[in-house]
Amino acid sequence: MYGKTLGVEDIEEIGRFLEKEFRRKQAKRLREAYHAFLEVFRNQAETTEPDGHSASLSVQQREALKNCLSQIRQIQQELTGGTSRWLINRLGEAEKVLTAFANQDSHYILYWKEGRNQFPVFCAISRRIPKRLQETLWSQRLPSILTSGTLKAGNGFERTRQVTGLTGESKVKEYVAESPFHYKENCLLYLPQTLKPVRKGSLGEVHMIADHIQRLIGATYGHTLVLFTSYSLMGSVCQQLRGSLPFPLIEVWRHSQEEIRRFKSLENAVLFSAGSCWEGVDFPGDMVSSLIMVKLPFAVPDPVREAEKEQYEHLEEYIQENIVPDMQKKLRQGFGRAIRTEQDTCVVSILDTRAVAGGRYHKDVLSALPECRMAESIEDVEQFIRSRKGTEYYM
Repeated sequence: MYGKTLGVEDIEEIGRFLEKEFRRKQAKRLREAYHAFLEVFRNQAETTEPDGHSASLSVQQREALKNCLSQIRQIQQELTGGTSRWLINRLGEAEKVLTAFANQDSHYILYWKEGRNQFPVFCAISRRIPKRLQETLWSQRLPSILTSGTLKAGNGFERTRQVTGLTGESKVKEYVAESPFHYKENCLLYLPQTLKPVRKGSLGEVHMIADHIQRLIGATYGHTLVLFTSYSLMGSVCQQLRGSLPFPLIEVWRHSQEEIRRFKSLENAVLFSAGSCWEGVDFPGDMVSSLIMVKLPFAVPDPVREAEKEQYEHLEEYIQENIVPDMQKKLRQGFGRAIRTEQDTCVVSILDTRAVAGGRYHKDVLSALPECRMAESIEDVEQFIRSRKGTEYYM
């Protein structure tokens, strides 16, 4: 509601509706003006902003944007009588996004990201979302319920209060409904002390992670979901392990529901995934008896988070109040793939040196997860699986 985006698809859609209303000349002018701006924008961006996030515009980009806005405003004036309200609104939204960029409007976090066919998508996100939520919703003093499995981060709800505009509200009551799952009996948490600090992105990191995953897969006889935070690392580890496992190995890349269905149809496969599989995917029963989270799921820096960081004097304060709670919520979502019914049993492993005893975020990890038994070795993992699974599990 409080963020707007504009891409080539939006302009093309507006153009099609202009043509349906017998406004072919306006549709042509709109497309030509927008694509002329894009051509200048992309040429300049390739040489000045390789990260693709800067909202600042060069003189040439500003001039091309000015011409594009002039055409949009002229078309708006020409659409009188009989034009659909939807079309008027869509043109107005496009004009607002481009105006925010032209004026470098400080009320918005302005950035662009790469869309389909490498065309830029322009984004304008309000800097006042918590305050606007407070004005729109909470100031009405109507009874409201906010519910989710991950509203609580670590030991409290402060991060949720912050992002929803409820900080300082005295009448907010918080409640945690205890899970019906018996995690102490049915879940084993393994934080291997044998992990060695290695350079991020190095071949040594790939070898170390692949070795731990291979040993865990053997200890649990497949039935494994491996969650990555990086597609690049996932690809490298998968390449390292392909052909060396006695179980089917399936990779899920972006939007690959067919591979997830294939994994579910097999009885002791291994699924490598990232992205959407951290939440909202259901693997009940023995399908996932070993959940491996390769890295702690810290959010990737983006312009919105950079704008949040500017509000803090000290980086450590920002990390503890924003970055860590968001990681804890994502970690809890990933952990939720392990136990899906009251009868499920699972080993959860985290292969991140920052999560093990003595690691920087060890206490944060433990406070984010339900209380479980702890494994000290790979032998503990194997013994746990053997004590919980019947002979049919190994067939």
